[in-house]
Amino acid sequence: MKWRDQRRSSNVDDRRSSTGGGGISAGTILFLFRLLGPLLRTKFGWAIIVLGVVAYLSGFNPLSMLGVGGVASKPVDQKKDDENAAFISTVLANTEDVWNKQLKGYREPKVVLYRGATQSGCGFASAQVGPFYCPADQKVYLDLGFFEELANNHNAPGDFAQAYVLAHEIGHHIQNLQGTLAKVQKAKQQWGGDSKRTNALQVKVELQADCYAGAWAHYAHKDFGIIEEGDVEEALNAASAIGDDTLQKKAGRTVRPDAFTHGSSEQRIEWFRRGLRTGNLRECDTFR
Repeated sequence: MKWRDQRRSSNVDDRRSSTGGGGISAGTILFLFRLLGPLLRTKFGWAIIVLGVVAYLSGFNPLSMLGVGGVASKPVDQKKDDENAAFISTVLANTEDVWNKQLKGYREPKVVLYRGATQSGCGFASAQVGPFYCPADQKVYLDLGFFEELANNHNAPGDFAQAYVLAHEIGHHIQNLQGTLAKVQKAKQQWGGDSKRTNALQVKVELQADCYAGAWAHYAHKDFGIIEEGDVEEALNAASAIGDDTLQKKAGRTVRPDAFTHGSSEQRIEWFRRGLRTGNLRECDTFR
């Protein structure tokens, strides 16, 4: 992808230095303060603390058992990390240029870059959640470590694979501006605990965001000529790698379409291609 020497966005909230850069995040520290109080009052609690410290120094984060943090990561390559941050800022700027032109009254979202964990308008955000969009504060939250996981654990490397991920989250922002996310949330509340129906509805949300990502790529190349040979294949490979059926198979589970929340690999590829081919958001209506 041709991105160097391009404009960078000012809508980036870079929290990498305050969220640990591969160590303990600010959000995790707050969690620890709340957890340590009761433990410090007993000998058994002190024993747990000592074991936890030993485990962490050995490379395992015991907080991962509570859903906070993960395996203690290796030191971050700061030069590479800064380059990734610059890349995301450049792609974000490109989405701004595209959608400001294509969508009347478009309001630009912010992207929060962090490492490990941070606070969002939708609650505590950790690396395990992956990239996500928060409608409450209209921000995209992105742990740069996700791209390492995408390349190493899901065999989906490449800068355009990363651009696709960000463009997908910006697609959720467009859905928020259009009122789609509010309507979906209202429907989910009405259906209560019917997970089969709510999952199916969420799949429509995600596939539409994939289509919007494809539409962004359509205009980004048409207006700025950013796509190079192999870029589209990188995006399609990433879409396939994080399809629900592929992830279920990789986890050794039986493929269950009723448990899908993002769509199958084939569906994700299909809707990205549709947006890429047409650039027409009306063609991205997954709710018909």
